[in-house]
Amino acid sequence: MPTLAHSVRLTDDAVVILDRRRFPFERVWVRCTTAEDVAVAIEDMVTQSSGPYFAALFGMVLAAREARHLAPADAREALGRAGERLIASRATNNAIGKAVAVVLAEVDKSPGEDLVDAATRGAWIGDERYRAKSRALGEHTVKLLPDNARVLTHCWADTYLIATVEAAAHLGKRLSFVCTETRPYLQGARLTAETLAEMDVDTTLITDGMGASVLSQGMVDVLLTAADRVTMDGHVVNKVGTLGLAVAAHAFGVPFLAQVQAPDPAARTAAAVPIEHRPGTEVLHTLGVRTASDKVRGHYPAFDITPPRFVTTIVTDRGPFAPDAVADYHAREEP
Repeated sequence: MPTLAHSVRLTDDAVVILDRRRFPFERVWVRCTTAEDVAVAIEDMVTQSSGPYFAALFGMVLAAREARHLAPADAREALGRAGERLIASRATNNAIGKAVAVVLAEVDKSPGEDLVDAATRGAWIGDERYRAKSRALGEHTVKLLPDNARVLTHCWADTYLIATVEAAAHLGKRLSFVCTETRPYLQGARLTAETLAEMDVDTTLITDGMGASVLSQGMVDVLLTAADRVTMDGHVVNKVGTLGLAVAAHAFGVPFLAQVQAPDPAARTAAAVPIEHRPGTEVLHTLGVRTASDKVRGHYPAFDITPPRFVTTIVTDRGPFAPDAVADYHAREEP
């Protein structure tokens, strides 16, 4: 199992999170003893991609532990506030909201039960549900890829990527990957490439500026990324840089597959998705080393929005959809 497959852990007195800002050069775990600690860790990029979902699940357990001695109404109110704080830590990806919702749903359907027991059960339900949906997503994705497919990916797709590679191995399909480095945190270089290498996948790293060149030269067969959110009209919201790759892929006739467990019914259009802008100083540094002088300033929208005309297929846990038909996802029966 790749190192990053289980990088958030619940213990008897804390949530411990593998610091992805330092991986793979150091294996350091950040210890969070309160839900607020977890929210700060998410904000500070200790964990990214699917990591905040699992951190939020277990952060809600910490909130329940903090509130267990309060009166029931006060405890439920405290849990709600903790959930709001976790959601606000990174608002573009709606997975944190789903994590909070599954824990609160379990608490609310179990009145009179020990608060911590109910919240913990909800967290483990959310954990298994997410992993099962990711496995289904990977299986559907691999069916769309030819054997020996050369895949260009961007940023860190986490459980989706791992599930895709595992599904390919199960079917006897060989894949190779070209990974962008993904400035400024280098998730592609440090997380994606390292995980693929751990899984014995042929992996090549390129800088962020090389994507269009690779696509133009026919070096890859498909562009495959995760999506932090997909709207009901087929817009793909993902790590900044995805839009440029999607436009280049479209120009050179390379299909773009975007992976998401489900489109967000609360986001009818892209206008409903808050785009996180991180401090511009972050782009002036790489791994803690300043790469620009103090004479310049930085600009850092952490995500961009790819219009549906540049997206070939949106792959979900219920199968693939054309961007203009992705709203049909919610009309299908839950498998």
